[in-house]
Order: sequence, then C-alpha cells, then structure tokens
Amino acid sequence: MLGGALEAEFRACVHCGLCLENCPTYVQLGVEMDSPRGRIVLMRGVLEGAIDESAEVRRHIDQCLGCRACETACPSGVQYGDLLERYRSTTRPIAGPQSRLLDFLLFSIFPDRRRLGRWVAMGRLSRAIGVDAFLRELDLNRLLPAWMQRLMAMLPSDGGQTEPLVDRYPAMGKLKGCAELFIGCVGEAIFASTNRATVRVLNRNGIEVSCPPTQTCCGAIHAHGGRLDEAREYARRNIIEFAGDDPIVTNIAGCGAMLKEYGRLLADDEEFAARAARFSARVRDVSEFLAQGDLAPFSRPLAAKVTYHDACHLCHAQGVRRQPRELLRAIPGLELIELSESEMCCGAAGTYNLTQPELSSELARRKLGCIEQTGARIVATGNAGCIMQIRTAVAEAGQSIEVVHPIELLDRAYGGA
Repeated sequence: MLGGALEAEFRACVHCGLCLENCPTYVQLGVEMDSPRGRIVLMRGVLEGAIDESAEVRRHIDQCLGCRACETACPSGVQYGDLLERYRSTTRPIAGPQSRLLDFLLFSIFPDRRRLGRWVAMGRLSRAIGVDAFLRELDLNRLLPAWMQRLMAMLPSDGGQTEPLVDRYPAMGKLKGCAELFIGCVGEAIFASTNRATVRVLNRNGIEVSCPPTQTCCGAIHAHGGRLDEAREYARRNIIEFAGDDPIVTNIAGCGAMLKEYGRLLADDEEFAARAARFSARVRDVSEFLAQGDLAPFSRPLAAKVTYHDACHLCHAQGVRRQPRELLRAIPGLELIELSESEMCCGAAGTYNLTQPELSSELARRKLGCIEQTGARIVATGNAGCIMQIRTAVAEAGQSIEVVHPIELLDRAYGGA
C-alpha cells in the first residue's frame, strides 16, 4: 500500500470529472483511461500492486502530455504533474519508445546546448544539401522511425547564431534594475536569436542583464521522464551558478516552470532545500518580469494581426496568462486576436512530439485549425517547443503564418538589433 504524502496526493482526486474537457488526450481520443482521473486510477493501482504495469497501462500513461491543464481545472488541488513524475520515477525512467538512440538524444544531447548545437548544425547542413528532400523523393523517409521523421521535420532552417553571449549587457539609459538570464539548452542551440532579442528588450527597459556562463540544463526533460535524481543534480548546479539575489529571467515556459519548482524538487535536501526555495522565488518569465513596470516607448509601429497561444507550462504551471497579452497590446499598430482553445496543448509538450509523434501531430493540426480561424498572419507563444511544433504544422499545411516568441515582436517594435 501507498503511504504518507503520496497516498494523500492520490486521495485528493475525487473523480469529479471536471478535468475531462480540459485534457487534450481525452478530448481527442474520448477514452476514460486517457483522462487525468483515469490515469490516476491506473497509477495508484500499479503502485499499490492491484494492477500489473502491462503494455496497455504504459500506453495510457505514456500518452499523457504532462500539460497540467487538469491542475487548472481541478477544484481539489490535485498536483497531477508531481504524481506523474513520481510514478515514472518508481516504475521506469521514461515514457514512450525505448529506442537507445532516442534515449541518448533526449538525456545526453538535448540537455547539453553545445552538443545539441552541433547536432542542429549537422541537421541544417543535411537539409541545405538536400538529404531530407532526397529521402522524401525516393520515399525512403518512411523507413525511419516516426520520432526521427518528426525531428527532421521540426528542425528550423534559421535561428542559429555564432557569436557567444557575454557575461554582462549594460542597460540603456537610466538603470532600473538587474536580472540574470537563463538561456536554456534548446533556447540557445536553436533559438539563440530569441535570447539576443530578450537581452535587447530588457536593456532598452533599463535592465542590466548578466548571463552566468556555466549555467546548465533546467532538468525538465529528466524530471518529466521520471529521472528525478538527475533533475536534482541539474538543479543543484544551477543554484550554485545563480548565487546572487537578482531576478532570474527566462523566455522558455518549460524551463521557467521547472526552475520555479526547484524548491519542491529539493525539499528533502538538507543542504539545498532553503537555497532552492529562494532560487525558485527569484524566477520570472520574461513577460511576467516586463509587465511589472512601464515599458520604454517603442520606436516603430507593427501593423499586424497577431494571435497568442498559451504555452501549457506558462499558463497552467506558472499561471502567467495576462502579462504576454498586455505586452503585445502595448505595441503600436498591433491587433491582438484571441485564439479559441488557446490553453489546449499544441502537442509539443517537451519531448512528447518525439515519443508520441502521431498523437502529437493530431494536436498540432487541431491547434493550426484554431489559428487559421483567427485570420492572423502571426502567432506568438512563449515556449521554444511550441514554436517548433506550430511552425512544423504550418509548413506541412503549406501556410505562410509566422510563429514567433512575443519578445521578438517587442524587439521589432524597439528597432531590433
């Protein structure tokens, strides 16, 4: 039998069903075992020994996005994301396909931005010389695993930069404060331009930005895959690196959610518990940080219709919804059009688009359909994974919709680089 806090967490679910219409997999599949309350029954049954962890049970658990929309809907305060991570840490290290290559990619390449940068460069080179087009032409791409096909489709053709970030970027004009930038692994390897735009916007608003040079992965991929000990080690390393008192700013929703949970992750660590709690209290999404004060005047209008997609780990995990919209509405000339099902997951969900490529693609097409209904030609979202996912859906549909981070639109309105 379960005991202590974990049993209390499971018992918090009263199976009321209010989570059902907010769960993307239940909405898409209509299967009770692919809903939060259904998965809670399965997880509890396995941990208590009442249910065998069969392939069928694993399939239902693996199909969970971990988007935490159920937490937003739950009147009982069930911490579903925590339950899912602890279940996976008890049963097996990762959900989804157990290919050794995929395992190596997720846990050895993705968390190291230098390694990832080299892999991304190789991927861009293969695309530039036509390798992927050659495979498609001969219909050989179908011989590749589904996750590898999805990875090749998602790889952006731009966004890489060669100049390294420096330790400190001084504010423009009157100094209003200081902040430390968490740059992320995928963020710096694939969306380096977004990090530079973030620095410029913060500088323009009187914020001096420092970039701790030896910061490491946030640990989210490991935590969500049940590798909690590895996630804790990444957390300790970042706590040591970000040792000051300044706010820690991030432009990646998934990273921000993880950083804000270091206090929970290390709550039983005698040496780091108090430091982790202080660290998490300092973390702010860049939109959350900028919305605290008045924005510096913009230098150019942006005459554009824009819609906004709520990244799951920004709206559900961090409760940040209002601030990105306020910033976008502040840009002269920009018309913000609300998106139906804005808080429904796009199917990216960290590494879900690799471990569950088919269902991930279905959710991406659903999201694109909502975007098309707005008539907007630009969609903004505050997470690197969402940007890649929606860009891929746009490209596969032959559309010309631009997908960007909100900070990039602010940067344009300030004049850019």
